[in-house]
Amino acid sequence: MSTASFHALGCRLNQTEAAVLAGSFRDNGYDVVEWGSPADVVVINTCSVTERGEAACRSAIRQALRRKPDAFVVVTGCYAQVGLEALRAIDGIDMIVGTEYKHKFPAFIGEPRKLEEPVVLHSNLIDDADFEVPGTGLYHTTRANLKVQDGCDFFCSFCIIPFTRGRERSRQLPDLMREARQLAADGFKEIVLTGVNIGRYRHDGTSFDGMVGQLETLDGIDRIRITSIEPTTIESALVERMARSSKLCNYFHIPIQSADGAVLEQMNRHYSPEEYRDFIEYITDVVPDVGLGTDVIVGFPGETDALFDKTYRFLESLPFAYLHVFSYSKRYGTKASRLDEPVGSQTIKERSQALRALSTSKRQAFARRYLGSRVEVLFEQQDDNGLWTGLTDNYLRVGVVSSEPLRNEIRSVTIRELAGEMAIGAISARTDDPLPSTLRGMEASPRSEPRRLQ
Repeated sequence: MSTASFHALGCRLNQTEAAVLAGSFRDNGYDVVEWGSPADVVVINTCSVTERGEAACRSAIRQALRRKPDAFVVVTGCYAQVGLEALRAIDGIDMIVGTEYKHKFPAFIGEPRKLEEPVVLHSNLIDDADFEVPGTGLYHTTRANLKVQDGCDFFCSFCIIPFTRGRERSRQLPDLMREARQLAADGFKEIVLTGVNIGRYRHDGTSFDGMVGQLETLDGIDRIRITSIEPTTIESALVERMARSSKLCNYFHIPIQSADGAVLEQMNRHYSPEEYRDFIEYITDVVPDVGLGTDVIVGFPGETDALFDKTYRFLESLPFAYLHVFSYSKRYGTKASRLDEPVGSQTIKERSQALRALSTSKRQAFARRYLGSRVEVLFEQQDDNGLWTGLTDNYLRVGVVSSEPLRNEIRSVTIRELAGEMAIGAISARTDDPLPSTLRGMEASPRSEPRRLQ
């Protein structure tokens, strides 16, 4: 039996596609082995969202070639779409697969053997029709991703994704439901909806909210989680569904990128800071226990100290549980790449550190809200400290000590104290479980009454 291993760099959607490819190879008779183990076929799903991301892709390819020089190496994903010539220059790659052929290339492999020149499956034309996904993702985690959409028509001035993934298109609803049912049958209690611009999902008159409603009817699925979603695509019906649903997680990750109106206009983001604030306040009014995250770009051309401070203060004032901080990366072909007034790398580093420190304090404040409260946790794994860790539906990470295995179990936990950004609790309100010695002596946050976002 031939072996295959898979590695995804970058976003959750890349991870999802790698899992689907792994499932397809398994169904075709391959033994799928862990990344890093010797394999006959090595598939790397690449990222091109930043220069650093592309450098990480090249590094992963070279590591794979050093590990097993005679492996049949396939490079696919966003970097394979826009970095074709750079990949041709790396000796040892056997197949370069652009976006159009990502789920089609296994049929072209046959008997895997090293080639003198790479086979190139590539087209600048990417089909924009509604699509199906072959097979079912192969996951080793307790949460399974479900790809519902691909591509983007928004063309934010800094973003290369429309060029790497094409125009927006949605997955056919019957096929989406087919994979979701199989994931439930495989024992996954939580599915995570992923794509490029998922709020734009539309298929045969079914909107994103309608699709979520269909998924709620499936037996075996206890949680449905939404990944990053654009603020201008969130239907009020979806927010209201979240408030009443027993399955849809109380969680939104809503990118803002900047809190200055002029910068947002240059970014081609179609909302003002005031509109964004009003919408966040609407969500917290309708879903009081919601967990909120956002993305912010540091160092967009022309970002002065005053503009950065404006964004910092704006983010500080909103009830986010965390921030994802990204350094601006000039991407060839985007409108922003033609802008003047670049921001220096040291300045970007310092500003990023400030926002990440703000994110840490927000994570701690979010966790502190639940001291003394009972929460429902889907447990994932046992860490090096002996804690079983998992997530609440609103994305609070919780750890407990338990003598019984808790993987893929949903349990009620009473939060007793904090260790860093993690909430520490006890199953079923027990208070006699000792903390691991590595946690004893850590400064615990003062107990307080749980509060809700206003």
